[in-house]
Amino acid sequence: MSGRTTAPEKRPNFFRQLRTLYTFTQKAFRWLPWLLAGIFILSIGAGVAVGFLIPPVAWWSILLWAVTGLMLGILISLMTMTRLSTSAMYKQIDGMPGAAGHVLSTSLGRNWTANDTPVGINPKTQDAVYRVVGRGGVVIVAEGARGRLTRLVNDERSKVQRVASGVPVTVIYIGHGEGDVSIDKLASTIKALPKKIDRATQSAVIKRVDSVSQSLASLPIPKGIDPTKVRAPRPR
Repeated sequence: MSGRTTAPEKRPNFFRQLRTLYTFTQKAFRWLPWLLAGIFILSIGAGVAVGFLIPPVAWWSILLWAVTGLMLGILISLMTMTRLSTSAMYKQIDGMPGAAGHVLSTSLGRNWTANDTPVGINPKTQDAVYRVVGRGGVVIVAEGARGRLTRLVNDERSKVQRVASGVPVTVIYIGHGEGDVSIDKLASTIKALPKKIDRATQSAVIKRVDSVSQSLASLPIPKGIDPTKVRAPRPR
């Protein structure tokens, strides 16, 4: 009988996380190596140029500025890969059932209340609607074929208006058609909504709409996105 170890699980070190980040991003953007090489060359070149321009012009001064340029290149490269990895993650989950729920539950911040569970769903097609409540009012996010979402959206809008009369309700359709919002723009679109209610009203609205929400526990809700598989890894 083998004994159990009580040692804590080792977390990947910085360089392993950095390699994972690079691999994940490079799969979506094949030109990433050339971009990073260009960043390093320009950064080091800028450092050397500064070394020649600022007196006294000496080899140690040029070397110092070249190293400074290299450090700046590393920083810019990490920032670039982080931004591109986020774009790669959005490209990977675009069109997947549950993608909207993943974004809503992880990208809106503290000023909005949402989760990755839909408040309405078509079990056959997996078309779903999600509800978000914040200072901008209530936002209904519809995921799926627009033509099939009419009933789900209208049901949720009626439910909200019944218990929160006067609170603005915004409907957002996820997609790439006219009037739709792409998944990578979802969080920024919601955050850009003008503030219409105060925090006290927001809390009251959340309690009211939750009280009338239909329990979806018995419905085959799409499991959504597995964050461990699609979330862009970040170096720590």
